[in-house]
This record gives sequence, structure tokens and C-alpha cells, in this order.
Amino acid sequence: MKVLVVGANGRVGSLLVDKLVENGHFVYAGTRRDNLTSNTSNVRYAHIDLLASPNEISENMYDAEAIFFVAGSRGKDLLKIDLNGAVNVMRAAERKKIKRFIMLSSVFSLEPDKWDQAFLKDLTNYNIAKHFADHWLINNTELDYTILQPGALKEEPGSGNIDVNIDHPGENAIENVVDTLVQSLQDPNTIGKVITMSDGKTPIADALRNL
Repeated sequence: MKVLVVGANGRVGSLLVDKLVENGHFVYAGTRRDNLTSNTSNVRYAHIDLLASPNEISENMYDAEAIFFVAGSRGKDLLKIDLNGAVNVMRAAERKKIKRFIMLSSVFSLEPDKWDQAFLKDLTNYNIAKHFADHWLINNTELDYTILQPGALKEEPGSGNIDVNIDHPGENAIENVVDTLVQSLQDPNTIGKVITMSDGKTPIADALRNL
């Protein structure tokens, strides 16, 4: 497929671009930096400014068939980027009639009663932003969405095994998160699902197949 990754230069996004290419997809690497070029034939940079209007954003989505939203402000601009930027991309996708939309969110963002658990106590403002972005995707669009909600990200090799629909927030190797995102694109069973996850014991494909 032709896939747009919004946030392609981030920790998750850069690895996601590589994994999608490995799986045979053509990737539009969405970033706010302009005039970038790729040395890889299956990657083309796309100028995606999350502060722009949905109409302006849609003009740079080219002929993408699916979108991954993995962008974030790292806490620097939660309202404009993590919340409104995400909504702008959703609205742009609908303008372009791109139905498949996979969004990286935060564990339990839709369950405020769990925001006092473990490390989540320090992420309340972030979870508020993700809460309303997730709500918009579910309730205010007709997109074929998947919302993936991992806990704390860690930079270490992935095991390929995860747990889903978890009760307590846990750690997630970034590689496991990326592999789960890629598998979500390939598995129609994930459409319309909100998936909480952590590193675990079940192979990723099996975990998603048995949702």
C-alpha cells in the first residue's frame, strides 16, 4: 500500500517508516520540515504541518491509502499538536477520502479513572490531549480507525510478544509498538478497535487476531 506516516522523524515514526518499507509498502514520510529528499526509492518526504488547515494538509497527502498518526510534541505543545494537530489530520484524511487511520495514543487515555496509576500520574495533561483526540476519531469521523495505546516507551529491542487489553500500565519496547502498528494495517480485525498494550507473552499477530 501507499502509506502516510505523520511524525516520520520521531522515535516511533522513523522506525515505523523502515518497518513499512521492509514489508513492501511505499511510504510518504510526513514531517513539518520542508524540501527533504530520500535516498530510498520506497520513501518520499511529505510536508505535513500540523498547525496548517485540514485543506492545506490534505494537499500533501498525495495518493496515500492509509495514514499512521504517530506525531507528538513531547509535552511542548499538547493542545496545538497532540490534540488539534491530530484532529486536523483526521479532517484532512476525510477530505482526501482516505479511510484507514491508525493512531498512536497513550494507555488508558479514554479511562480517566486510571490516570492515577504508576507513571500516568505525571502525564495528566498529555492524557487529556490524547483523550479528546481519541474521542474525536471515534465519535466525529467515519474513518476506519485503530487506536493503539501503549504505556511507557523504552528504547530496547522488541521481543515480538505483547499483551493486549491490559488492566495495568506497563512498559513497551518501541520496536514492539512499531511492529504492532504495522500488523494493525495488515489485520482488518483491528478496525474500530481501541487496543491497550504492553510487552508480554503473546506473538503480536496472534494477539491482534484474537482481539
